[in-house]
Amino acid sequence: MTNGIRFSYLYRDAGNYKAWGSVDFTNPDELSVEVIERKLRDSFDQQELFIAHQVGLPELFFYADEPVTGDDHCYHEFAAVEGIELTDTKIPERSITEFLTEVQACADKGWAVFHPADRLDAIRASRLPS
Repeated sequence: MTNGIRFSYLYRDAGNYKAWGSVDFTNPDELSVEVIERKLRDSFDQQELFIAHQVGLPELFFYADEPVTGDDHCYHEFAAVEGIELTDTKIPERSITEFLTEVQACADKGWAVFHPADRLDAIRASRLPS
C-alpha cells in the first residue's frame, strides 16, 4: 500500500444542482493535507473555484448531456482533500505536487473563464468511450 491524496470537487450550477467527482494522486513528497489544502485555496478563485480542464481534471458539467441553460457556468468547486491508501494495482500517474504546480500556474496566468456553449463540443467529446 502507498499513501496518496484524494482531491474531491463538484460542479454546482446556479440552481444548486450538484455533480461530484474525485481524483487520486500519489504523494511522494509526503505533503500534509493541511499544506495541500492551503496551497489549493491560495490558488483558487474565492479560495474554492477553478476551471477543471485547465488542470487536467474531468469536467462534471450537466450540460454535456443536457442543453445549456442560464444556470450553467464554467467553474468547478473545491470540496476537500484527504489522505488515502492507494492499492498496488491502481497507482495514479500524477502526484499531488505536480497537480499543485499546475494549479498555481493557472492561478498565476489567470483562470480562463469561458461560456459553457463555447466548449460544448470538447466537453461532449471527452465523454465518448475511448
